[in-house]
Amino acid sequence: MKLGKTVMMGVMTSTLLFAVQGGAKMDGHKGKKGNGEISKVVKIGNETSQLLLKTLGGNLKKHMKAGGPADALKFCAGHARELTDQVNFKLQPGVSVKRITLKPRNPLNEAKGDEREVLQALDTLNKNGVRLPKHLVQKTAEGYKYYKPLKISKKVCLKCHGTHIDPKLDAQIKKSYRMDKARGYKMGDLRGAIVVKIKK
Repeated sequence: MKLGKTVMMGVMTSTLLFAVQGGAKMDGHKGKKGNGEISKVVKIGNETSQLLLKTLGGNLKKHMKAGGPADALKFCAGHARELTDQVNFKLQPGVSVKRITLKPRNPLNEAKGDEREVLQALDTLNKNGVRLPKHLVQKTAEGYKYYKPLKISKKVCLKCHGTHIDPKLDAQIKKSYRMDKARGYKMGDLRGAIVVKIKK
């Protein structure tokens, strides 16, 4: 079993690193066909993911400062999906963005299909101490998918997603999210990813 796990780790590491290094290599050889397309995908992915992070993160920070975790939870439950839709409305045709995770609080954010496989591979690598890339680019039948891994990087995140949640806040979480799985995290864990779909 240990040998099988080691082999699997090697395959996942090689596959994910190949995706990153391949994209970086093509970016560095702009004279070759397709290099401009990959560069454009990365640029769109970076800009789009940052727009979503700024929109959601800025509002979350504002509510956290105003009313603490309870107010931040109300914002997430009532407005996170709406703000994500607003961001999508601003994007150019053929581009869309969403958040995915293996442990959703909102079932609509649960990773499925190939996106789940990518997250599972990233999660396994992260748990085994492999440094994750800033982004991944996946070729699809319709175009590309840009993945930006999201890790638990601030202790404040653990107030709602950690192992020791305040009982009153926990009751509020369970009331707002009856199928909640987004708990039990610790610093450095993979929370999920932002996925930007880019159609040709």
